[in-house]
Amino acid sequence: MTRFKTKLLFALISLIMIVLVAVGLLLGQLFKNYYVQSFNERIKKETVFISHYIEEHGGIEPFLRDGNKKELASLLESNFTILSAKGEILLDWNNNRKNNPDTHAKVLEKIIENHSLDNTEGFEVAEGTSDLHYYWKDIRKNDQIEGYVVLSYEIDAIKKVNRQMWWILAVSLGSCLIVIIMLGSQIASRYTRPIEAAAHTAMQLAKGNYRARTYEKGSGETGMLSTSLNILARNLQEMEIATEMQQDRLVTLIENIGSGVLLIDNKGYITLINKAYKDIFKVDASDFLYRVYYEVIEHKKIIAFIEEIFITEQSFKRQMNIPLSFERRNFEVYGAPIIGNNDEWKGILVVFHDITELKRLEQMRKDFVANVSHELKTPITSIKGFSETLLDGALHDEKTLQHFLTIILKESDRLQQLIQELLELSKLEQQDFILNLTSLNVTSLLKESCDILQGRAAEKGIKVIQEIPTAPVTIEGDSYRVKQVFLNLISNALNYTPNGGQVKAEIIEQKRDVRIIISDTGIGIEKGELPRIFERFYRVDKARSRNSGGTGLGLAIVKHIVEAHKGRIHVESEPGKGTSFTLVLNKRLT
Repeated sequence: MTRFKTKLLFALISLIMIVLVAVGLLLGQLFKNYYVQSFNERIKKETVFISHYIEEHGGIEPFLRDGNKKELASLLESNFTILSAKGEILLDWNNNRKNNPDTHAKVLEKIIENHSLDNTEGFEVAEGTSDLHYYWKDIRKNDQIEGYVVLSYEIDAIKKVNRQMWWILAVSLGSCLIVIIMLGSQIASRYTRPIEAAAHTAMQLAKGNYRARTYEKGSGETGMLSTSLNILARNLQEMEIATEMQQDRLVTLIENIGSGVLLIDNKGYITLINKAYKDIFKVDASDFLYRVYYEVIEHKKIIAFIEEIFITEQSFKRQMNIPLSFERRNFEVYGAPIIGNNDEWKGILVVFHDITELKRLEQMRKDFVANVSHELKTPITSIKGFSETLLDGALHDEKTLQHFLTIILKESDRLQQLIQELLELSKLEQQDFILNLTSLNVTSLLKESCDILQGRAAEKGIKVIQEIPTAPVTIEGDSYRVKQVFLNLISNALNYTPNGGQVKAEIIEQKRDVRIIISDTGIGIEKGELPRIFERFYRVDKARSRNSGGTGLGLAIVKHIVEAHKGRIHVESEPGKGTSFTLVLNKRLT
């Protein structure tokens, strides 16, 4: 902007100098013409005066004889000459003539030749110079031209005045120029400073610095410019803030949406993937972004799905089972084309909703319904069958009656137990389930549970080992529910341990929690079945479980009770060597 100020000032100074020079030349010429005209008028008046003087004193001859011509010549600063009517020089008075006499003679001759017969008076300028001016007039006597009087004057005074005039004009105009330059510089600075500030602010705004502001002091157009520019800057800053907030919200939403998001432009290049997509498919953004989708996406189902959207330009929703690492996961994939306001094709958006857990729960629901139906079917079928047999005639056979009624009672107990456990499990799963928390002694509770099942262990010849501390170990919990957990785990251990085996119950007290370990030397559990053993109605050995009276709900109830106590349960097992359940219960729940 300094260049703008310099150019503006230079243009103003140049224009002012041109104007001043033109004005100086014009004034100089006017002054010169004025002085020349003034001198010519003076010469004319003096010539007329001498002509009338001679006429009034009787003519040329008396004037020449009279001695007054010297006094008259002394009064005049001009040189004058008296000529006869025939052009003869009668008197040539030279006061201050500096020019060449030949020049004077030539001028007189020219006057006589050109004007003696035609004009009575007039001006003449000597050839070769503009400084010697002549004025002549006739002298009359009795209305007859007796001769001529000619005055000449060298205008050296005009030259001096002209030089002085030019000097005065030069000094005056130079001073004016200096003053104008100083004032012009200040005025230019005053008017260019807001423009420079506005230009600097505009450059900052163009670079994206919307916090830039310009100086607003002043009035007129520059003040309006500064004010308007600041209003524009504030509006741009507010728009930038709003855009950044919207961008942050959009980024936060996309990154934390929980579903994988894939954005592809109209040329097939991947332009956006969110955190969920990277976590699901284990991809690196640097190797994935700005690459063609079919070069980086490994799964053919997804590639075919994207290609179908590109071809049809329609939205689709499909469920896909995709292998990832060591598992297969189910996704509900939604794809939609992105169309601009002017029907401009911008790309497609693909969203991956992980529905693996929903599929698992749906399968669990199906299994639950099937298992409940199966579990209820067996005792009901037995009761119905034996009842029909009794009604058909076996009722009168006391021995058969006794046997059948025993079986019906046993199946009824099993059906009652199944219904009771289903109700118990449903109660545990309710959100408003409340534990009756007290301070309970785990050692006595575990010992009591082992003693209750000691009879069943003795029937199978199973040895129950109790590694329980003699000192009380207390925790905060529901005594009835914790005892229910112990009974379930020990009962399962007895059910799945062959005759002659052993079951061990031990307590390990730690600083903040207590570990209860129930282990056996039973048939064990396969590694692939371990994640499912806490599911409802899931059995490792269905035949033996049914024979032992198990319903398949015990471990599901155990898990819910432990989780209600904010504890953890862990299982370790090896086929043929036994199983070990580890309970971790906190001493304090709060």
